[in-house]
Amino acid sequence: MQFRSLGDGGPELPVVGMGTWRTENIADVVGAALEAGATVFDSSPMYGDAEQQLGAALADRRDDAFVATKVWTHSADEGRHQAERALRFFGGHVDLYQVHNLVAWREQLDLIEALRDEGLVRYTGATHYSPSAFGELAEVMRTGRLDAVQVPYNPRERAVERQILPLAADMGIGVIVMRPFGEGGLTWDPPDAGELEPLREFGVETWGQALLKWIFSDERVTVAIPATSKAERMEENSRAGEPPFFGPEERALVERLAAV
Repeated sequence: MQFRSLGDGGPELPVVGMGTWRTENIADVVGAALEAGATVFDSSPMYGDAEQQLGAALADRRDDAFVATKVWTHSADEGRHQAERALRFFGGHVDLYQVHNLVAWREQLDLIEALRDEGLVRYTGATHYSPSAFGELAEVMRTGRLDAVQVPYNPRERAVERQILPLAADMGIGVIVMRPFGEGGLTWDPPDAGELEPLREFGVETWGQALLKWIFSDERVTVAIPATSKAERMEENSRAGEPPFFGPEERALVERLAAV
């Protein structure tokens, strides 16, 4: 699997990771992800008990994983409480701590930086799912306080190409891609196998792999974090992280197929 750095001077991470939004059987999927080399795991306190489940699934393999989670609250006190819980779940440290959906980002980024200064957090980040918030996200990026951003990116959601991806590249900020399958909407009616034939030489066997390779073919992307409840799907996703990646013609083909 290809590895890319999380911004300037950041760690080398595999391009395929795993999200935990609405994920069942977390332990089984985490095991499959680790075996496949997909060692980046993303969670949030808004995902029910996903943080706790992920921490339990990693257990004695915590050092093999890069854990990204989030703080999500307007309250400074609740932010500290969420951080204490996350640190307890993840063996006393979080690799990437993100302000979820920019909620109270000034206050919560202060908290995350304080935790970083204590050696409990390695990298700082912020997330948002809506293009309407990308102007504010860009504002936060320009402060120089972020190591990474997490945003949606797929052939039907390309707003990040206008501002966020170029700015991340200019500033050396890592990019984590959420919703690579459009929350499942891109996979409900996949193209026929024959339509994927031009992509076979790139190692593509499934539509899901085509969508992931479309993302990885943009070198500004660090890692994508598709969520799944099936261990075999995690293994399939991981294979999409193997080069070669697409050129302009192959990306255009995926875009046409996704538009149908």
